[in-house]
Amino acid sequence: MRTAAVALAGVAGATMTAGSANAIINGRDATEAYSFMATVPVTYDGAAPPLKATCGGSLIDRRWVLTAAHCLVETRADGTVRIGSRQRTSGGTVRRIEQTVIHPGYRVGDGSTRPNHNDIALIRLDRPVGRQPIGLAHRPGRPGTPTRLLGFGTVVESPDHTKWVFAERLQQLDTRLGSAAECAPGYADRTRLCTISRVPDAMACNGDSGGPQIQRGRHRAWELVGVTSGPGAPGVSCSKGPGLYTSVPAYAHWIHRTISKNS
Repeated sequence: MRTAAVALAGVAGATMTAGSANAIINGRDATEAYSFMATVPVTYDGAAPPLKATCGGSLIDRRWVLTAAHCLVETRADGTVRIGSRQRTSGGTVRRIEQTVIHPGYRVGDGSTRPNHNDIALIRLDRPVGRQPIGLAHRPGRPGTPTRLLGFGTVVESPDHTKWVFAERLQQLDTRLGSAAECAPGYADRTRLCTISRVPDAMACNGDSGGPQIQRGRHRAWELVGVTSGPGAPGVSCSKGPGLYTSVPAYAHWIHRTISKNS
């Protein structure tokens, strides 16, 4: 989970794991089915040769997936989305991408002092999915509210992408919403949620971008509160730093308007 797209997703040729190892960095195999979890294969053309990569997403409507803008701007979507599988490369429902909509205010961060801004995007599928979408949270919980992260990102933390190891099984990590002060100055605000791991030395990492941060809503059902965006402080490794998540409630009006306009 980095600002630069190369560091945000899996790379072709990286060693695969069956998923029994700790992942997300120090997460664990998913303990339940998440029908809304989406996997978006992407390619980073800025590398030589181009890198095959992966981002996450969330099914929020039978035909729409919510993800991070940088997954579609800094990389190129390969054309399909896999939905509702606990396996990264098999199972679930696969649909073709018909349309992508990037938030018009998206600005990439500089990786050292400034985070991504308006890091949110929508993917329209070629036809509806017969799986249950996740509802959008009306508001984030207070600091300290328990949340959970989901993703297929690397289980090995390294600045060398050839050493990354990606879980084949969906991983989860229990976290909490932090205060803005728990992230670096200028990072968290109304639109970006500071997120703190409840497990030592753990956080989302390379390959988890665009994936969901969820919290319990009414009747204890999961609801979508955040989208994996990047680190919550400059110059920290995935496992040591807070995470920064685009606040879904802050963009609910844009999400609903975009879906209505393009349906």
